[in-house]
Amino acid sequence: MKKVALVTGASSGIGQACALGLLQEGWHVVLVGRRAEALQETIAKAGANAANGVAMPADVSNEEQVKALFDKVRAEFGRLDLLFNNAGISLPTTLPGDVSGDDWRRMVDVNLNGAFYCLSHAFKLMQEQSPQGGRIINNGSISAHVPRYGSIAYTATKHAISGLTRAASLDGRAFSIAVGQIDIGNVASDMTEKMAKGVPQADGTIKAEPRMDMSAVVETFLSMSRLPLSANILFTTVMATNMPFVGRG
Repeated sequence: MKKVALVTGASSGIGQACALGLLQEGWHVVLVGRRAEALQETIAKAGANAANGVAMPADVSNEEQVKALFDKVRAEFGRLDLLFNNAGISLPTTLPGDVSGDDWRRMVDVNLNGAFYCLSHAFKLMQEQSPQGGRIINNGSISAHVPRYGSIAYTATKHAISGLTRAASLDGRAFSIAVGQIDIGNVASDMTEKMAKGVPQADGTIKAEPRMDMSAVVETFLSMSRLPLSANILFTTVMATNMPFVGRG
């Protein structure tokens, strides 16, 4: 039986790298993002495995688009074995008093509401399919544990992702649905280029921070995806070894 995965935010960064990793391991992968052309470019990078990739553009913050997406997955594949709930956005460093209501709502709509919509529809499909069950992996963040300076909206949504993970993991037990979370810190990507130059620290200084290669994230994610449904990694953290995460500052 073919294994079917769905990856949100699959057109770039972590989502793209993990989608390509799944394709390389023989999964049929539904790649989700807002830009169809970018999704097709990602699939093309899979080379000989590209035939197992399907682009399904959708805005995860739009509840109706997410419903249509999962209806299409159900119709085309009949089941879903893995959801990587990865899509998310961030804001520039902004103090709480300067975050607009529009920016706050945009962060919540994508990072929290979008994650819930996808988790909800994936859970229902996994609950109803035969054989029953599947795996949901939420992309949290180091910010799901501690904040960065000037990141109140991002940090709040990522703390909320941890709540989604815990609640859905409990609710999934009766249906062989394993729900876990990967928290990632300082992976080298276009979004983190500024870290190599200098970013605000807790003590108000600007310092460069170490970054890790994307391959470390992909391997950690794939380790979670390879587990039998009788086992679950509830939370795992993969981070650049020397980044300022633990300690005082």
